[in-house]
Amino acid sequence: MKTFVCFIVTVLFLSGCQPLVAMRADDFLTAVGYATISEQKGRDDHERQIRAMRASKVDAYRELAEQVYGMRVSGRAEMQDQRLGLERTSGAVDGVIRGAEVVRSYKVGDSYVTELRLDIRKMERLRDYGEVQQVPERRQQTLF
Repeated sequence: MKTFVCFIVTVLFLSGCQPLVAMRADDFLTAVGYATISEQKGRDDHERQIRAMRASKVDAYRELAEQVYGMRVSGRAEMQDQRLGLERTSGAVDGVIRGAEVVRSYKVGDSYVTELRLDIRKMERLRDYGEVQQVPERRQQTLF
């Protein structure tokens, strides 16, 4: 019995000394994007489903960009004769997401859902590889 107790104490002691290698929850960001299949343009149901799949992926990337860079919110309220008139609020997000991975992409009823995961450290490493190339707003004309 004494040998058995020593063995258990030794096992508990050794396992208690193991380093913790669990990934912290804040090292990853997750986002979910949605798109309605029936609202997509397309010749048939298959094409609408593919478009919904792509739209849900873009929506998930937008969600990740909001988490990483935040959202710019603008508001405007007009008054006339001391009465509140028209109110407008808009939001915008702008950023580059690198290194995100599609975790799952699936159909739920009339919607398509895409789940993304972004490893923050991986994104920072990819960003350090080079400068972000800006996309020109207008295409320049070339004369031949």
